[in-house]
Amino acid sequence: MQLPFFTVTFFLAPLASSLLSAQRGTHGGIGGSDGHKLTIPKLKSVGEHFGKIISLEKEEDSQKEEKMKITEGVPATKPPQGPCPALSPYLRGASKLTFSPSLTLEEVEKENPQVAEGRYHPAECSALQRVAILIPHRNRERHLLYLLEHLHPFLQRQQLEYGIYVIHQAGSTKFNRAKLLNVGYLEALKEENWDCFIFHDVDLVPENDFNIYMCDRQPKHLVVGRNSTGYRLRYQGYFGGVTALTRDQFSMVNGFSNNYWGWGGEDDDLRIRVEMQKMRVMRPSADVARYTMIFHNRDHGNEENRERMKLLRQVSRTWKTDGLNSCSYRLLSVEHNPLYINITVDFSMQPKIS
Repeated sequence: MQLPFFTVTFFLAPLASSLLSAQRGTHGGIGGSDGHKLTIPKLKSVGEHFGKIISLEKEEDSQKEEKMKITEGVPATKPPQGPCPALSPYLRGASKLTFSPSLTLEEVEKENPQVAEGRYHPAECSALQRVAILIPHRNRERHLLYLLEHLHPFLQRQQLEYGIYVIHQAGSTKFNRAKLLNVGYLEALKEENWDCFIFHDVDLVPENDFNIYMCDRQPKHLVVGRNSTGYRLRYQGYFGGVTALTRDQFSMVNGFSNNYWGWGGEDDDLRIRVEMQKMRVMRPSADVARYTMIFHNRDHGNEENRERMKLLRQVSRTWKTDGLNSCSYRLLSVEHNPLYINITVDFSMQPKIS
């Protein structure tokens, strides 16, 4: 199947802003209609002439066979679905985000009854892409809860078929965001042939649902601005926070490097890999690609990586052997929770937290 690509965010976002007042809607209560019921004529009274009864029985059998051919392969509850539109009618634009300190996981589950084991697909149409959201995680339960609260309805309003994977690093090794994302990619493909992968930090929450979480012909960087930087790009060439690559694009660059332990450098490494393959980074407009960053202190075990500049100078020599094809890990568990799939891994042979 050829992957459909859309440049909705780049070319339709300005138009979408003018249509907001006319296209506001809600994502709840969306459902398919029942299929047409086929009825079979009843036999006439058995008191009629025996020959007429036999004739009617033959006619009925013929009608049954014909109707079986017509309905073969068609779901009994609803007719075949057409593709979802390139721009969902349920988009709302910019939203004011709130984060309740008393929010519980049970509350978020009740708000999303249509999500089953971390996965969702629109009932009213066939999604244009199957999207896996990969979130690296350790000791950020409150941030994860806030992200799940806002991300599920955000993705549903975009009419996406999606799955949310949280990749949790166990053990006492330094945090390795990039390697966790490689693990998420490899493990997610064991469950579904995903078209698009969104590599998503747990502390960044999207503010505008016209920031479409689909992949394009080139790798996409979705965080143009955030509240912590005055909604400006952090620096020229920044490729971190939230990125979108197709399966082919991510495979072409051999994924992330596995050698960035601690904070920093892995996103610049990925950008270099992308550029080496003659691809270019695409970004939505600045008024759409906006995020709220949930404030936090630097985590213990995620200290600044002082080796990152040295590693970045070596990318051209190491990318072919350092990445997806060399990602070693010990898989501890895969748990299908109501709102997400939790993948727990251990990187036991790497530097310990000091």
